[in-house]
Amino acid sequence: MLRIHNNLMLPGIILIDATCEHGRRPPDLDSLTRLISLTVNYNYRMDSSHSEEIIDFISLPKIELHAHLGGSISRQCLHEVWLQKWERGEATLQDPLVEMPIGKYDYDRETFFPLFSKYIYALCSDLASLIYTTNSVLQDFQEDGVVYLELRTTPRAIPSARITKDTYVQTILDCIAKHNNSNPSMKTNLILSIDRRHDLQTAMETVDLAHKYHSCGVVGIDLCGDPSVGDISIFSPAFLLAHKHNLNITIHFAEIPQAPTSTELRTLLSYKPHRIGHVIHVPADLKLEIEKLDLGLELCLSCNVHAKLITGTFGDHHFGEWWGRRGCNAVILCTDDVAVFGSKLSNEYALVAKHFGLDRSSICKLARNGIDSIFGTEEDKQRLRKVMWRE
Repeated sequence: MLRIHNNLMLPGIILIDATCEHGRRPPDLDSLTRLISLTVNYNYRMDSSHSEEIIDFISLPKIELHAHLGGSISRQCLHEVWLQKWERGEATLQDPLVEMPIGKYDYDRETFFPLFSKYIYALCSDLASLIYTTNSVLQDFQEDGVVYLELRTTPRAIPSARITKDTYVQTILDCIAKHNNSNPSMKTNLILSIDRRHDLQTAMETVDLAHKYHSCGVVGIDLCGDPSVGDISIFSPAFLLAHKHNLNITIHFAEIPQAPTSTELRTLLSYKPHRIGHVIHVPADLKLEIEKLDLGLELCLSCNVHAKLITGTFGDHHFGEWWGRRGCNAVILCTDDVAVFGSKLSNEYALVAKHFGLDRSSICKLARNGIDSIFGTEEDKQRLRKVMWRE
């Protein structure tokens, strides 16, 4: 049975979510979704000519630069992995679709992430599940019209399965390489993440791994994790090493109001990142500095609203400020954790079209904004300049 979810209803934008009566996601949902043309009626815009445009946000070629691998594994995919383990007598947790029903997104940051992480670590615990979930994530992004993707993940050892961090990274890169070869419509690269909770030695090991696999699809280093913990100043040698190895850098920046001090934020900028993510609670003087540095800004609407990282709702999001600032041409719309917040990249574009009055030309400009901020090659950029819509 098809249901229109009220939390996704936008004036003039038809967003259909298909779930069965018992909350199970049918296997052909993504195929169905691809066929839906999203109609945007701009009558709600103040400068509207009362004309109707049709924008298919799924067919719109899109660039995704801030997607955590673990947070992008759909609940349906986790259920499928759980079912395989349950049939072998290896499941130790309840069915993830019972704990985290599809369509339920009213969790806050404190309640959902520990629950979701518990399932990720328990279910993605061997090579078979790592390969299965990675392939599922790649397929999901491709079916949503993403033409260039940078996934990020923290290298993880799984001793029980004799998986080292090196094996973990190599396995994901193998999945990416096979997908790139068989699906030329989407190019994927990998970013390795340093968690703020890590010590310097662990951070240096992550940079070494990124350098080792730089020619195999690893394009950069990310700094992520709970923004309220850790002394980020200890990571200076790791970022110096990353620059020495010509690795690109992206940093989670000013996510929550409690944590960032001007000193910490300036320290993060001193690591000379090429992009920064979220960029929410930024002092006015640093906004000017960020603008001058012309950094790529990875902005994630649904994440920030549902996780209550901002005050208010979508129309209050700082996307409007950065999009409107003179000289800030590097705003990139991203998902962060699509499985957590239930909003694919196509829906993020629908949200900004509705809440910030972006017409077709502006949507295409926004989608093209990310080209010069990707960590890929010049060849990747040239390809994107050809395939991205101009208007």
